[in-house]
Amino acid sequence: MITQRQSEVLNRIVREYISLAEPVSSKLLEKKHKFGVSPATIRNEMQKLTDEGYLSQPHTSAGRVPTDKGYRFFVDELLKDHLNDLERDLNKEVGDSLEFIKTATRFLAEGSSELALGYSAGQKIVWKEGWQDIFEEPEFLEPGLAASFAKMLDDFEENIEEIFLPEIKIYIGNENPVSKTNDFSIITAGFPGGLLALLGPKRMSYDKNIELFYKLWEKI
Repeated sequence: MITQRQSEVLNRIVREYISLAEPVSSKLLEKKHKFGVSPATIRNEMQKLTDEGYLSQPHTSAGRVPTDKGYRFFVDELLKDHLNDLERDLNKEVGDSLEFIKTATRFLAEGSSELALGYSAGQKIVWKEGWQDIFEEPEFLEPGLAASFAKMLDDFEENIEEIFLPEIKIYIGNENPVSKTNDFSIITAGFPGGLLALLGPKRMSYDKNIELFYKLWEKI
């Protein structure tokens, strides 16, 4: 367990890292956020979060980045109410599932920077949108990462029946159930007749992407 203050610091670091794609320093936190404690206390809390495995410190930077454990805490503790609301909506009937999947996949791709995927269980058809946007993410400047993402996507499609669950699931990094690749995250939402997913870097905007699913089901 971590303290309320540590939870707040972690929340701010995750959100800043998602926005900036750069390690987050204590100076940045002190400048942008009012925690009501001394800068030394914030640095101490960041070190404790690092020691507990929620943050890591790249060798070339004084800042911190979230680990898989840090992202998992962010998703589980800070987004749980939204996730609960969304899961109640997943049992809605969507009519012509293939037409819905095409429309929904485009909606998800346009609203995020991720690759959106839709799967029709009845017709065994996979639909994908968002190729251009996903490869503009700064992570893909790293050599080999685009090929790793393509391999992960192939693994996902080949095993899609295994993860076709009537619920929303968020797989972060090494939690990936169908691939050994640990550089990416996947959000899946299964519903009667199909599945929708967003696939992208672990630095994806989880709250914004979950909000997209929520807005999508509100329209049904």
